[in-house]
Amino acid sequence: MKLHWIYIFLLCFGSSFAQSKKYNAIDISVSPLIDGTLLRPTSSEKMPLAILIGGSGPVDRNGNQQMIENNAIRFLAEGLYEAGIASYRYDKRIVKQMKNKTINEKEIRFDDFIKDASKIIAYFKKGNEFSKIYIIGHSQGSLAGMVAAQDGVNGFVSIAGAGQPIDDVIVTQLSQQAPGLQESARLAFDDLRVNGVAVNYSPGLSSIFRKDIQPFIRSWMLYDPMTEISKLEMPILIINGDKDLQVSVSEAEKLHKAKPGAEYLIIPQMNHIFKKIEGNDMENGKSYNQYNIPVMPELIDAISTFIKK
Repeated sequence: MKLHWIYIFLLCFGSSFAQSKKYNAIDISVSPLIDGTLLRPTSSEKMPLAILIGGSGPVDRNGNQQMIENNAIRFLAEGLYEAGIASYRYDKRIVKQMKNKTINEKEIRFDDFIKDASKIIAYFKKGNEFSKIYIIGHSQGSLAGMVAAQDGVNGFVSIAGAGQPIDDVIVTQLSQQAPGLQESARLAFDDLRVNGVAVNYSPGLSSIFRKDIQPFIRSWMLYDPMTEISKLEMPILIINGDKDLQVSVSEAEKLHKAKPGAEYLIIPQMNHIFKKIEGNDMENGKSYNQYNIPVMPELIDAISTFIKK
């Protein structure tokens, strides 16, 4: 069973903080739990700012986790820099909590990630240094970003964002990868949604329904991406790669259906972490831990064109 590709990567603890030295980079702490890096091209004029929100798990500002270094978010930020667009990327709060040994799995909620994104938006809006502010949300960060964007930004970009609530995403993946677990998962998710706890489920699903993380899963389930994206009254760009093993193109199609006026782009040969994959799933999997593979220029071109309109 290929359960390692299930969308939820919650407990790959650790982080990596590789940094580039050739860009105008400023480390900024927006709050005690939000540390990040602002890349700001040198210019006397105001420029747009993109706030980059990472995906599932304890993802650092570069898009890396323990024993997983691909620098996807860092390379995207640097590509935008070359296009004259500033960016702020940040460590998810659980990275700092793990570092400080203050993390408590039972207390983690999806709303925490939304609140962090909203604080960052407010911080840069108050500073009034940039001409416009855009949110770019990757994977889980797409949903957190589209909710936070309702606080008022100039545009929103979803990269590999789910179009269904997370329980439906996982059940769909199980139907393709481990159909014998699909019914058990559906019943467990329904129990979790209604009763606040799931007790009866297959042992093969223990990584998803572990007791301490059930409150987090339930808080995540409460948000429907199609509902949230339909609330946005701003330019929207929806992007997915056709080599994405975690979030299929059908998820992007659902988002586009909910917001038909949004720009929509499927990038051939792009995987979940923005890398070009010409071979099989083995090549795809290896790319997750290859730190020097650049992100696809088509992604940078599409986003920079969208922001500069």
